[in-house]
Amino acid sequence: MTSSAGDIDKLLGVMAALRAPDDGCPWDIEQDFDTIAPYTIEEAYEVAEAIAHRDMAALKDELGDLLFQVVYHAQMAEEQGAFTFTDVVSAIIDKMIRRHPHVFGEAEIATAEAQTAAWEEMKAKERVAKRLASVLDGVTLALPALTRAVKLQKRAARVGFDWGNVTPVFDKLREEIDELEFEVKNGKQRILVEEEFGDVLFVMANLARHLEFDPEQALRAANAKFERRFKAIETRLAERGIDPKSCTLAELDAEWNAVKAAEKAQLTVD
Repeated sequence: MTSSAGDIDKLLGVMAALRAPDDGCPWDIEQDFDTIAPYTIEEAYEVAEAIAHRDMAALKDELGDLLFQVVYHAQMAEEQGAFTFTDVVSAIIDKMIRRHPHVFGEAEIATAEAQTAAWEEMKAKERVAKRLASVLDGVTLALPALTRAVKLQKRAARVGFDWGNVTPVFDKLREEIDELEFEVKNGKQRILVEEEFGDVLFVMANLARHLEFDPEQALRAANAKFERRFKAIETRLAERGIDPKSCTLAELDAEWNAVKAAEKAQLTVD
């Protein structure tokens, strides 16, 4: 069923009722931007998870939850006299039209790569208009750290602060790992160990950028692989009546290798 303006109005009405001071929901009335922000981030991740699993039913539900977060923030803003949901919609419409002159104007852009370049140029002009002093300004702190690292690196690359190929990135990674190992073995200040560890992650994000993949997605895939294999170990042991706690590390490692080999064999068959 196609949604209509009436549906949106009904959703806005539901949100207003939840926040009504006299007869609304006590929990919803108590919330503010700071307390709702974590839920907004969580809902965005749940949308991404539904997409990763190609679960369209879940995606429909999660997109609704994410939309409700937008409505929630807009309602609180309206209560403060800052802006309304209509203002949010108008702003994004204006931005999309402004940033797509090849669709809504006379400009001509032939490829996706050209559009990406034009998009970034437009965003740069907008930052100038907003009087942002640095090319790095405007990269939100709320992003996952690896994602924000990539965005910062991309911004710096626009002014030439970047390696021309992946080889020096590997060299820098080895340098940072050596520095981390030195601090772990010889350092006495935990803060220095943490700093060097952060440097390694930052270079890893840079490596992902040069290899043209998302480090967050790569880490999510690694997490999923670890979870899948470890659960397989638990299943294998349970089938033999063995508690994983009773196993040595060597025994668990042998089970891991067996699961890994079985996965590779299955891939070969497929």
